[in-house]
Amino acid sequence: MEDVILEIILPHDQNGYLPDQYSKHAAKENLRDGFPIISPPVIINNVPVEAKTLALTFLDFDAVPVGGFVWIHWLAANIPAKTQVKIPENASQVNDLSFIQGRNSNAGALAYHDDPLINQRYVGPQPPDRDHQYQLTVYALRDKLNLQAGYWLNDFYREAEGLIITSSQLLIPGRV
Repeated sequence: MEDVILEIILPHDQNGYLPDQYSKHAAKENLRDGFPIISPPVIINNVPVEAKTLALTFLDFDAVPVGGFVWIHWLAANIPAKTQVKIPENASQVNDLSFIQGRNSNAGALAYHDDPLINQRYVGPQPPDRDHQYQLTVYALRDKLNLQAGYWLNDFYREAEGLIITSSQLLIPGRV
């Protein structure tokens, strides 16, 4: 990977937390079957000119002590690349950018939920035990990935191998 630094901008409240409307504290009209489904806006600056697409992962490593594995909140790939990319609020549900989305942890056997509007879209943080730290990683890629909607995280890693120009991570806390 090259030394290009992607800048990721994600909204946060006055205390640095992910705003409530993107988490379990969302208003009822922004929940589906009790799950927060409105994705936050994401701005990505300094995208390398050779990047054809972007991808993102939104993961909760603080879920490991609770459930035994990293919780996947959102996977998106084949986001069209420009020098600056603006992913609008609720893009996960509306998808005006025509990217593809993978399965989150609600699709797994331990937490199985069969609604693709929940298990193949953004599902906001719902930390059960304490505040968690969430990791948003954005990848600039040389080409489009050969993935289908509903792909798994391991499929993304396999497909992205050798195509990543650069990546950046942003950590943001979410309140219990």
